[in-house]
Amino acid sequence: MALTPGTTAQPSDSQGVNAPNLQVFVFALFFIFGGITSLNDVIIPKLKDLFTLNYFQALLVQSAFFAAYFIFSIPAAAIVRKAGYLRSASIGLLIMTAGCLLFIPASQSGQFVVFLFALFVLAAGITTVQVVANPLISLLGKPATAHSRLTFAQAFNSLGTTIFPIVGSILILGSLAKIDPKTLSGAALDAYRTAETQVVVNTYLVLAFALVIVAGVVWTRRNALPNVVEDSGSVLRAFNLLERPRFGFGAACIFLYVGAEVAIGSLIVNYLIQADVFGIAAAAAGTYVGFYWGGAMVGRFIGTVVLRLVSPGKVLAAVAAGSITLILITANTTGHVAGWSLLAIGLMNSIMFPTIFTLASEGLGKRAAEGSGIIAMAIVGGAVIPPLTGLIADASSLRFALLLPAVCYGLIAAYGWFARKPVAA
Repeated sequence: MALTPGTTAQPSDSQGVNAPNLQVFVFALFFIFGGITSLNDVIIPKLKDLFTLNYFQALLVQSAFFAAYFIFSIPAAAIVRKAGYLRSASIGLLIMTAGCLLFIPASQSGQFVVFLFALFVLAAGITTVQVVANPLISLLGKPATAHSRLTFAQAFNSLGTTIFPIVGSILILGSLAKIDPKTLSGAALDAYRTAETQVVVNTYLVLAFALVIVAGVVWTRRNALPNVVEDSGSVLRAFNLLERPRFGFGAACIFLYVGAEVAIGSLIVNYLIQADVFGIAAAAAGTYVGFYWGGAMVGRFIGTVVLRLVSPGKVLAAVAAGSITLILITANTTGHVAGWSLLAIGLMNSIMFPTIFTLASEGLGKRAAEGSGIIAMAIVGGAVIPPLTGLIADASSLRFALLLPAVCYGLIAAYGWFARKPVAA
């Protein structure tokens, strides 16, 4: 049955919750938090220019996001256990709104650290929404097709990461390099930073307005689901889920996947500008990054169908093996073959996160929210694997540095084969 306002769906172990309109809400959540997260790629060069930061300092923007996932995932899971999925989604959206509004005092202060705090709060809200969204989309339908639904939802996440940076670039990056901040000091520098960051503030104020509306809509549906989350015991009990081999190995693979994906994405421009690859300017190389993320979006729509026909574990093992193959090709060839082989890894990445998540979460039942919190913590791999890859590149070459992501994909392929059979009822 479909839900109408004021009704409550009842879950079935074999059918899940039949609520297509709630699925639309969850798809919207994936689009929103994916798009807002991708805006970091736009504000990094803006803040780097305004605060005359080096690359390490500018990339603390990403560190603030990943730190929020690590610190706030378990508290977010606790919120879900107490408040339920839809109430928690509203809470997460309101925390995101607070993070957007904190850009106002950040701009007025003229301090980079205040921007980092605003980003951390924004990411804490995104973490809460993601802890809700991943298990919820699995609940809203037949368990047998959970892999396909989550992959389809992740495609909307990719759609957000494609659209938001384009719009954000137009709104935020238009005023770069009009004045060199190095030529200013004191009150003049503070006034310049406040004025220039106003475009950032305006962008996030629009987002805050939209988030409040979405939070209100979700709140009106807060009773549309029964309490299907286990809320007894200590929240730290979630860590004992790691004792389950299928879940523990899966959480480790989320760490490895996010780390490998971010590491490769971070290297694309520097890789393509090499004389023996594309040999083009950095600005031109940057336009090719869209093929990497766009490939993930296309692959997720394709994966929605494939995962209904083929064992998800086998599909995961196959695409991970495909990533390793592409890394070997790009590391041992030159020219367009090397460049496009690297970009094509995005297509292989497409179904990895949702498939690892659902494989790891199989059989968790009412502890799915706890499991989602642990898996969200594992996203911190994006703060660990990329700098390690950079250290290898500094010591040798970019090509050799790709060995580390290849090792990550090798372990993911092993997990796919390990989890190829569904959990017994």
